[in-house]
Amino acid sequence: MLSEKSAAAVRATLPAVGAALPAITDRFYARLFAAHPELLRDLFNRGNQAAGVQRQALAGSIAAFAVHLLDHPDERPDVMLGRIAHKHASLGVTAEQYGVVHEHLFAAIAEVLGEAVTPEVAAAWDEVYWLMANALIAVEARLYAERGVAAGDVWREWTVEGRTEETADVATFRLRPADGAPAPGFRPGQYVSVQVELPDGARQIRQYSLSGAPGSATRSITVKRVRGEAPDPDGEVSLHLHARVGEGDRLRVSAPYGDLVLDASVLDSDGTGGTPLLLASTGIGCTPMLSMLEHLAGAGHRAPVTVVHGDRSPADHALREDHAALTAKLPDASAHFWYERPEPGHPADRTGLVDLSSVAVAPGTRAYLCGPLPFMRAVRTQLLDKGVAAADIHYEVFGPDLWLADN
Repeated sequence: MLSEKSAAAVRATLPAVGAALPAITDRFYARLFAAHPELLRDLFNRGNQAAGVQRQALAGSIAAFAVHLLDHPDERPDVMLGRIAHKHASLGVTAEQYGVVHEHLFAAIAEVLGEAVTPEVAAAWDEVYWLMANALIAVEARLYAERGVAAGDVWREWTVEGRTEETADVATFRLRPADGAPAPGFRPGQYVSVQVELPDGARQIRQYSLSGAPGSATRSITVKRVRGEAPDPDGEVSLHLHARVGEGDRLRVSAPYGDLVLDASVLDSDGTGGTPLLLASTGIGCTPMLSMLEHLAGAGHRAPVTVVHGDRSPADHALREDHAALTAKLPDASAHFWYERPEPGHPADRTGLVDLSSVAVAPGTRAYLCGPLPFMRAVRTQLLDKGVAAADIHYEVFGPDLWLADN
């Protein structure tokens, strides 16, 4: 994929560029938002920008892609690219925006690295960028085509048909297309973007998993009110939805996207009962798992399903009754809930953080994880120790994917 000349230049400069990526991404975003303030106002997550996590994710993805090109020159990192492309498609990113990013990113590289950016070095990293950008553009074009929409035209008006308070900080919104047309299909585990207009005129976007089954005439999103811990700000969109949106209101919602999905290969298509599954979540990460469970129950999945969830307390466990009831609908499923502050009588070995040491995991299990990175790292390590293949462990990050930045 990467030319030999460029590969040599990238290999020689990767340590320096990698060390400078935090400074480069700082300068890149400063330049980008100065030239295009509408991108910060209406596309990028202002909370993640303020906290710096989007910058870490950008740096991590660039470095990971460059390393992959050097270490696996004949392979493309399709899993990483697919995850990014799904997120971009849910935001309505278009091919033209990659040229805007290129302009300000390479100006930032030159500004930070100075004379070290020779014409040869610039050309090599330019090749890395466009290999990544063009791969993403191609995947995103396919994703748009699969939805039958023009590139970037992913938005529809939806009416809030009902609202349910699940916990003190979690609410479920049931939505129906405002134009009366059928709700678009989705795959269990996918999410939608929701765009709201805030008091200062910004139209901020956040992603929320679809928490119901694909066959319903309505769609449900379950939203946790994000209370920031200093220095991180409160969640602008979640606070707006909780405080200002109720039955009869309208929301601007994207087509469904997301690559953490149940595919046909795990279901009982050949009479064998399907693939054993483990669905692990913590906090509001339970929402895609509920969609998967409802789909599995409706499809008659007969293979073992292990449901794992961790939360602060039973009162904080959103959709707890649904979580247990959907598990109980499956013929060979078990639910294991850990609470840091349990109710009296809760088992001692299910108190505290999730610990799989006493949980049986069937051979050939495929695992799906959703939650904060420390939780997913811990569960992944435990699953590997239990013999689950690394290729069979899939994850979803709510927000920028910092797993790449940490690796």
